Amino acid sequence: MNGRLKLKGRVFTHLVYPIVMAVALFLTGIGITIVNADAGSLILSLSIVYLIFTIVMYVVNQKLVMQEMIKFAVDYAQVQKELLDDMVIPYGLIDRQGNILWQDGEMGRLLKREYGKRVPEVFKEITDKHLELGNEIKEMHINYKDHYYRVQLKRVNTDKAFDNTEILDIENQEYVIAMYMFDETRLRRVEKENFDQKLVVGMLYIDNYEEVLESIEDVKASLLAALIDRKINKFIAGIDGIVRKLEKDKYFLVLKRQSLEAVRSDKFSIVDDVKTVNIGNEQQVTISIGIGMGGESYSQLCDYARAAIDLALGRGGDQAVVKDGENIYYYGGKTKLVEKNTRVKARVKAHALREIIESKDNLLIMGHKLSDIDSLGAAIGIYKAATVLNKPANIVLNDVTATLKPMVDRFIEKQEYSRLFINNERVADFIGDNTLVVVVDVNRPSRTECPLLLEKIKSVVVLDHHRQSSEIIENALLSYIEPFASSTCEMVAEILQYIQDGIRLKPLEADAMYGGIVIDTNNFIQKTSVRTFEAAAFLKRHGADVIRVKKMFRDNFSDYKWRADAVTNTEIFLGCFAITVCRSEEVESPTVLCAQVANELLDINGIEASFVLTDYNHKIYISARSIDNINVQLIMERMGGGGHMNMAGTQIENVNLEDAKQMVIETVKQMKEEKAI
Repeated sequence: MNGRLKLKGRVFTHLVYPIVMAVALFLTGIGITIVNADAGSLILSLSIVYLIFTIVMYVVNQKLVMQEMIKFAVDYAQVQKELLDDMVIPYGLIDRQGNILWQDGEMGRLLKREYGKRVPEVFKEITDKHLELGNEIKEMHINYKDHYYRVQLKRVNTDKAFDNTEILDIENQEYVIAMYMFDETRLRRVEKENFDQKLVVGMLYIDNYEEVLESIEDVKASLLAALIDRKINKFIAGIDGIVRKLEKDKYFLVLKRQSLEAVRSDKFSIVDDVKTVNIGNEQQVTISIGIGMGGESYSQLCDYARAAIDLALGRGGDQAVVKDGENIYYYGGKTKLVEKNTRVKARVKAHALREIIESKDNLLIMGHKLSDIDSLGAAIGIYKAATVLNKPANIVLNDVTATLKPMVDRFIEKQEYSRLFINNERVADFIGDNTLVVVVDVNRPSRTECPLLLEKIKSVVVLDHHRQSSEIIENALLSYIEPFASSTCEMVAEILQYIQDGIRLKPLEADAMYGGIVIDTNNFIQKTSVRTFEAAAFLKRHGADVIRVKKMFRDNFSDYKWRADAVTNTEIFLGCFAITVCRSEEVESPTVLCAQVANELLDINGIEASFVLTDYNHKIYISARSIDNINVQLIMERMGGGGHMNMAGTQIENVNLEDAKQMVIETVKQMKEEKAI
């Protein structure tokens, strides 16, 4: 029997089953014979004939079945080979080193010019790390010869697949890899077409429509409006979009996402192009654009567009903002802000603030962390508004810097202000069911003196002169943000004049607010307007003393020495940018010293922007200043900060001074190449 093929398993059982039944029938016949001899004899005879027949059939059919099964196996293997070889998808087996062991016809035709190369050498997206497989199936997307493929790599254990092979040496190969390539080129093209055809919604506002029309003759006003309208319509028509005029200075836009990408790559040239409209007008026409995209519905797109245009206007206008879901992108905003001479907005905001204060039981006022005199002065102004409306108010103040201490001490010395300031540890005692939080000189929740207040109290008012960023205080009852204002103290001084007729500030309160304007304008040199001097005059009439304020902010000798040391060690890069490091040891207020050094560097001929860094409280603080054309606010925003065009800053964690310094230099170089500043 050795060397002969034998059947086993279900096929063998199927052939033997009739013999078993014949034997069972024979035994049954014997039992029946005991009862009835005639009937038993008949059944025995039939069972013997059936048994002989089944044995003969088994002997004959076993050989025939064996031959048919061998033939089927050979044919089946050939069918399998042809099916594998003619698969419509490229398929192959590769070893762990990326060498192709076997490939079907489709993969052979695809890689005929790459014969002999390893898979990672042919497909750059597949690395040697991808060939290290566990039980998972790795999937990746590659681009090869202008086609997009979804590649699957699946482990095939060699101990199961190649048990009986005597051709391949698989001693060092735990597994080989089955590689499938699914062509998704058409799918990608359809997806891209669908993506490109999606609609996005936008809003376009003319920032200074009334001011521009007032600067020209009445007979030219309609012509100027027509030219602006034509410029906007021509631009939108050129990108296959739709524009509808809602009001004299507001437009509603609808365009395809593909068109938007072209506009974004062009950095929204319409923002600069519309400034060329000039028929004798003294002011340039500026526009703001807000685009909403990535929403799940058209109503959500409109909400995104409204949020984007509000953000563009809150940052001073003359720019475009794209809100794509949670992501926000800024374009433009490089020009100097032009103040509005009208106080209508200040009056409206003042009346709204009065109504809110009168409806509350008490106020908690806070500025930003490491408060400066502008933050403190604005808080004092709001405190004054609360007191004249007979509402109790407190100012949240934690760390008092050396420059702020003389002013704070003057308030604490007065009995009526002895309980004015509270810190974060005591703030919970002043929170009631009807408490109002007023945030001044900051509009980022994370930068406020006590962020926890914004979580516990939903009634919030925001007054600030810094440009908005993507991080904002949401759902504020009143948000008054004017980026063209010199300081928050200027804004609060205007509000106080409309809060109540005949309001009188005490000289100490006027000093605090006047000091905020002086410091933020660098002694009325930077970012001043007619309204700045009007606010200063208002405070002067209420007892603000210029000499008293000047004495309060004089430097001590050690700070002056370290400031001179920082200026001495200044480096110049790209011909017009100054950068230096200011020491924090033995300095009471390193961040203030930073700002002072940055301002002084602008007095040097040829310097257009300055950056001063210091290490304080395990963070790197950067103060940035510019004197004219360079927008340092955009630079600081890219590094996670913000501010104004000529005055900005940021904080960086987990880096040292030298690395932070290099980051500033690289950021400026990159933005200079992109012409983003």
